[in-house]
Amino acid sequence: MHLDRNSEDDTAIRDEDAAIRSVLADGDPLARRTLRDALRSDGFAVVAEATSGREAVELCAFYRPDAVVMDANLPGMDGIEATRAIHQRVPTICIVLLASAPDDTLGLRALGAGAAGYLSKGVEPHLVPRAVRAALGGEAAISRRLAMTLVESYRRTSRGGSGLRPVRSELTDREWEVLDLLASGARTDDIARALVLSTETVRSHLKNLYRKLGVRSREEAVKEALRLRDPVL
Repeated sequence: MHLDRNSEDDTAIRDEDAAIRSVLADGDPLARRTLRDALRSDGFAVVAEATSGREAVELCAFYRPDAVVMDANLPGMDGIEATRAIHQRVPTICIVLLASAPDDTLGLRALGAGAAGYLSKGVEPHLVPRAVRAALGGEAAISRRLAMTLVESYRRTSRGGSGLRPVRSELTDREWEVLDLLASGARTDDIARALVLSTETVRSHLKNLYRKLGVRSREEAVKEALRLRDPVL
Protein backbone atom coordinates (compact mmCIF):
# COMPACT_ATOMS: atom_id res chain seq x y z
CA MET A 1 0.00 0.00 0.00
CA HIS A 2 2.85 2.36 0.79
CA LEU A 3 4.18 1.97 -2.76
CA ASP A 4 0.74 2.65 -4.22
CA ARG A 5 0.44 5.92 -2.28
CA ASN A 6 3.83 7.07 -3.53
CA SER A 7 2.79 6.24 -7.05
CA GLU A 8 -0.38 8.31 -6.68
CA ASP A 9 1.58 11.23 -5.21
CA ASP A 10 4.07 11.11 -8.09
CA THR A 11 1.22 11.15 -10.59
CA ALA A 12 -0.34 14.17 -8.87
CA ILE A 13 3.00 16.01 -8.98
CA ARG A 14 3.44 15.23 -12.66
CA ASP A 15 -0.12 16.42 -13.37
CA GLU A 16 0.54 19.70 -11.53
CA ASP A 17 3.80 20.22 -13.40
CA ALA A 18 2.01 19.60 -16.71
CA ALA A 19 -0.78 22.07 -15.88
CA ILE A 20 -0.74 25.58 -17.33
CA ARG A 21 0.73 27.74 -14.58
CA SER A 22 -1.17 31.00 -14.28
CA VAL A 23 -1.32 34.20 -12.24
CA LEU A 24 -4.71 35.80 -11.63
CA ALA A 25 -5.03 39.57 -11.08
CA ASP A 26 -8.25 41.29 -10.07
CA GLY A 27 -9.11 43.71 -7.29
CA ASP A 28 -12.53 42.12 -6.75
CA PRO A 29 -12.37 39.03 -4.46
CA LEU A 30 -15.56 37.57 -5.94
CA ALA A 31 -14.30 37.98 -9.49
CA ARG A 32 -11.00 36.36 -8.51
CA ARG A 33 -12.77 33.41 -6.95
CA THR A 34 -15.01 32.92 -9.98
CA LEU A 35 -12.05 33.02 -12.38
CA ARG A 36 -9.92 30.84 -10.09
CA ASP A 37 -12.62 28.16 -10.03
CA ALA A 38 -13.03 28.35 -13.82
CA LEU A 39 -9.29 28.04 -14.44
CA ARG A 40 -8.77 25.20 -11.98
CA SER A 41 -11.75 23.26 -13.27
CA ASP A 42 -10.10 23.39 -16.70
CA GLY A 43 -6.81 22.00 -15.41
CA PHE A 44 -4.93 25.24 -14.81
CA ALA A 45 -2.66 25.70 -11.81
CA VAL A 46 -3.25 29.14 -10.28
CA VAL A 47 0.15 29.75 -8.68
CA ALA A 48 -0.55 33.28 -7.37
CA GLU A 49 -3.20 35.98 -7.16
CA ALA A 50 -2.76 39.76 -7.29
CA THR A 51 -5.04 42.62 -6.30
CA SER A 52 -3.17 45.41 -8.11
CA GLY A 53 -1.21 45.95 -11.30
CA ARG A 54 2.09 46.43 -9.54
CA GLU A 55 1.59 43.24 -7.55
CA ALA A 56 0.77 41.36 -10.76
CA VAL A 57 4.05 42.54 -12.32
CA GLU A 58 6.03 41.42 -9.27
CA LEU A 59 4.32 38.02 -9.08
CA CYS A 60 4.86 37.36 -12.78
CA ALA A 61 8.54 38.29 -12.47
CA PHE A 62 8.88 35.88 -9.53
CA TYR A 63 6.78 32.91 -10.70
CA ARG A 64 7.25 33.32 -14.48
CA PRO A 65 3.91 31.64 -15.22
CA ASP A 66 2.70 30.44 -18.60
CA ALA A 67 -0.19 32.89 -18.54
CA VAL A 68 -1.73 35.75 -16.60
CA VAL A 69 -5.43 36.61 -16.57
CA MET A 70 -5.80 40.22 -15.50
CA ASP A 71 -8.46 42.85 -14.99
CA ALA A 72 -7.87 45.82 -17.31
CA ASN A 73 -8.92 48.27 -14.59
CA LEU A 74 -6.64 47.41 -11.70
CA PRO A 75 -5.94 49.97 -8.96
CA GLY A 76 -2.72 51.95 -9.11
CA MET A 77 -0.96 50.61 -12.19
CA ASP A 78 -3.78 49.65 -14.57
CA GLY A 79 -3.93 46.41 -16.53
CA ILE A 80 -2.47 47.88 -19.72
CA GLU A 81 0.55 49.40 -17.98
CA ALA A 82 1.01 46.15 -16.05
CA THR A 83 0.82 44.26 -19.35
CA ARG A 84 3.54 46.47 -20.81
CA ALA A 85 5.77 45.94 -17.76
CA ILE A 86 5.24 42.16 -17.70
CA HIS A 87 5.83 41.85 -21.45
CA GLN A 88 9.06 43.82 -21.20
CA ARG A 89 10.36 41.67 -18.34
CA VAL A 90 9.13 38.24 -19.46
CA PRO A 91 7.85 38.41 -23.06
CA THR A 92 7.02 34.69 -23.11
CA ILE A 93 4.13 35.11 -20.66
CA CYS A 94 0.73 34.98 -22.35
CA ILE A 95 -1.39 37.88 -21.09
CA VAL A 96 -5.18 38.00 -21.38
CA LEU A 97 -6.96 41.13 -20.16
CA LEU A 98 -10.58 41.25 -19.07
CA ALA A 99 -12.44 44.57 -19.39
CA SER A 100 -15.63 45.61 -17.60
CA ALA A 101 -17.02 47.05 -20.84
CA PRO A 102 -15.98 46.59 -24.49
CA ASP A 103 -13.64 49.36 -25.61
CA ASP A 104 -11.88 48.88 -28.94
CA THR A 105 -9.46 51.73 -28.33
CA LEU A 106 -8.29 50.20 -25.06
CA GLY A 107 -8.27 46.81 -26.74
CA LEU A 108 -5.83 48.03 -29.38
CA ARG A 109 -3.68 49.58 -26.69
CA ALA A 110 -3.68 46.31 -24.77
CA LEU A 111 -2.55 44.35 -27.82
CA GLY A 112 0.08 46.96 -28.55
CA ALA A 113 1.35 46.67 -24.99
CA GLY A 114 1.88 42.93 -25.39
CA ALA A 115 -1.42 41.27 -24.53
CA ALA A 116 -2.44 38.16 -26.46
CA GLY A 117 -6.09 38.58 -25.56
CA TYR A 118 -8.64 41.22 -24.62
CA LEU A 119 -12.11 40.06 -23.60
CA SER A 120 -15.19 41.45 -21.91
CA LYS A 121 -15.87 40.40 -18.34
CA GLY A 122 -19.34 39.58 -19.60
CA VAL A 123 -18.14 36.32 -21.18
CA GLU A 124 -19.05 33.09 -19.43
CA PRO A 125 -16.30 32.17 -16.92
CA HIS A 126 -15.76 28.75 -18.49
CA LEU A 127 -14.79 30.44 -21.76
CA VAL A 128 -11.84 32.27 -20.18
CA PRO A 129 -9.56 29.20 -19.84
CA ARG A 130 -10.47 28.23 -23.42
CA ALA A 131 -9.40 31.69 -24.58
CA VAL A 132 -6.13 31.42 -22.66
CA ARG A 133 -5.41 28.00 -24.20
CA ALA A 134 -6.13 29.45 -27.65
CA ALA A 135 -3.78 32.38 -26.98
CA LEU A 136 -1.06 30.00 -25.81
CA GLY A 137 -1.57 28.13 -29.06
CA GLY A 138 -0.85 31.24 -31.10
CA GLU A 139 -4.37 32.57 -31.60
CA ALA A 140 -5.56 36.07 -30.64
CA ALA A 141 -8.13 35.85 -27.85
CA ILE A 142 -10.22 38.82 -28.94
CA SER A 143 -13.78 39.53 -30.02
CA ARG A 144 -14.77 39.59 -33.68
CA ARG A 145 -15.48 43.30 -33.36
CA LEU A 146 -11.99 44.03 -32.02
CA ALA A 147 -10.51 41.80 -34.73
CA MET A 148 -12.21 43.96 -37.36
CA THR A 149 -10.99 47.12 -35.62
CA LEU A 150 -7.48 45.67 -35.71
CA VAL A 151 -7.81 44.96 -39.44
CA GLU A 152 -8.96 48.52 -40.10
CA SER A 153 -6.09 49.86 -38.00
CA TYR A 154 -3.65 47.75 -40.03
CA ARG A 155 -5.12 49.06 -43.28
CA ARG A 156 -4.65 52.64 -42.13
CA THR A 157 -1.10 51.82 -41.04
CA SER A 158 -0.33 50.23 -44.40
CA ARG A 159 -1.53 53.32 -46.22
CA GLY A 160 0.14 55.98 -44.10
CA GLY A 161 2.98 54.25 -42.29
CA SER A 162 1.57 55.40 -38.94
CA GLY A 163 2.17 52.90 -36.19
CA LEU A 164 5.36 51.43 -37.64
CA ARG A 165 8.33 51.61 -35.31
CA PRO A 166 11.94 52.02 -36.43
CA VAL A 167 14.19 49.20 -35.26
CA ARG A 168 16.26 51.69 -33.27
CA SER A 169 14.56 54.63 -31.63
CA GLU A 170 15.01 56.64 -28.44
CA LEU A 171 11.26 57.07 -28.15
CA THR A 172 9.33 54.78 -25.83
CA ASP A 173 6.25 52.88 -27.04
CA ARG A 174 4.02 55.39 -25.25
CA GLU A 175 5.81 58.32 -26.90
CA TRP A 176 5.27 56.70 -30.30
CA GLU A 177 1.57 56.31 -29.47
CA VAL A 178 1.40 60.01 -28.65
CA LEU A 179 3.31 60.85 -31.85
CA ASP A 180 0.99 58.69 -33.98
CA LEU A 181 -2.05 60.54 -32.62
CA LEU A 182 -0.25 63.84 -33.08
CA ALA A 183 0.37 62.97 -36.74
CA SER A 184 -3.33 62.21 -37.20
CA GLY A 185 -4.17 65.78 -36.18
CA ALA A 186 -5.24 65.02 -32.62
CA ARG A 187 -4.96 67.81 -30.07
CA THR A 188 -3.55 67.39 -26.57
CA ASP A 189 -7.01 66.81 -25.08
CA ASP A 190 -7.83 64.27 -27.83
CA ILE A 191 -4.62 62.36 -27.13
CA ALA A 192 -5.36 62.35 -23.41
CA ARG A 193 -8.83 60.87 -24.00
CA ALA A 194 -7.60 58.28 -26.51
CA LEU A 195 -4.78 57.04 -24.26
CA VAL A 196 -6.69 57.53 -20.99
CA LEU A 197 -4.05 59.92 -19.65
CA SER A 198 -4.14 63.33 -18.01
CA THR A 199 -3.37 66.32 -20.22
CA GLU A 200 -0.35 67.04 -18.00
CA THR A 201 1.02 63.56 -18.71
CA VAL A 202 0.48 64.03 -22.46
CA ARG A 203 2.31 67.38 -22.34
CA SER A 204 5.18 65.66 -20.51
CA HIS A 205 5.36 62.98 -23.23
CA LEU A 206 5.30 65.67 -25.92
CA LYS A 207 8.10 67.57 -24.22
CA ASN A 208 10.21 64.40 -23.99
CA LEU A 209 9.67 63.30 -27.58
CA TYR A 210 10.37 66.82 -28.90
CA ARG A 211 13.66 66.78 -26.98
CA LYS A 212 14.59 63.29 -28.21
CA LEU A 213 13.74 64.14 -31.83
CA GLY A 214 15.50 67.50 -31.63
CA VAL A 215 12.42 69.43 -32.77
CA ARG A 216 10.37 72.35 -31.46
CA SER A 217 6.90 71.90 -32.97
CA ARG A 218 4.38 69.20 -33.79
CA GLU A 219 4.92 69.74 -37.51
CA GLU A 220 8.66 69.16 -37.13
CA ALA A 221 7.97 66.10 -34.93
CA VAL A 222 5.70 64.54 -37.56
CA LYS A 223 8.27 65.17 -40.32
CA GLU A 224 11.03 63.64 -38.20
CA ALA A 225 8.86 60.60 -37.46
CA LEU A 226 8.28 60.08 -41.18
CA ARG A 227 12.02 60.34 -41.78
CA LEU A 228 12.76 57.76 -39.09
CA ARG A 229 10.20 55.40 -40.60
CA ASP A 230 11.58 55.61 -44.15
CA PRO A 231 13.90 52.57 -43.77
CA VAL A 232 10.98 50.30 -42.91
CA LEU A 233 8.40 51.57 -45.41
